[in-house]
Amino acid sequence: MAARVWIGHGAAGNAASMAPHVKGLRARGLDAAALSLPKGSAERAMPKLLEQVGPDHAGSVIGGQSYGGRVASMVAADAGDFAGLVLISYPLHRPGHPEEQRTAHWRRITCPALLLSGEADSFARIDLLRAAVRLLPDAELHTYPGVGHGGLAAVLDDLLDRIAEFVRGLS
Repeated sequence: MAARVWIGHGAAGNAASMAPHVKGLRARGLDAAALSLPKGSAERAMPKLLEQVGPDHAGSVIGGQSYGGRVASMVAADAGDFAGLVLISYPLHRPGHPEEQRTAHWRRITCPALLLSGEADSFARIDLLRAAVRLLPDAELHTYPGVGHGGLAAVLDDLLDRIAEFVRGLS
């Protein structure tokens, strides 16, 4: 059986907002669950993610949408024993501030990573994201032309197919 996939929500969402992702991953034969992350700083959310995933998380895949992905990436950098990492619309920088990239921890991520992003995402200038992915030792980036930060729902089936393929490839 493939690893359990834990998926966190964006800053404006909650665990229920990830229901289409969880349902879609389950329909593709994966064990998936949504994380409930507290609002506020990503650092504050890290222990909550670990608490929900549990102490025996070595075979798990963690990830999330935007803020949820940022939290998961920070946990993966610190814990280091996850099977994989899925970053959906990773918030590489604040809109209008491409010089403030949120990648200082990426070099410490040792698990395989899948990044899925729109090419018109104001939180991740695509040229910068393509360059930043090289900081990850084992990463794959797939982008969607013309799609913005909140627009990946329009390509959800493809996104979920790619996640399922990635997770199955980890086994």
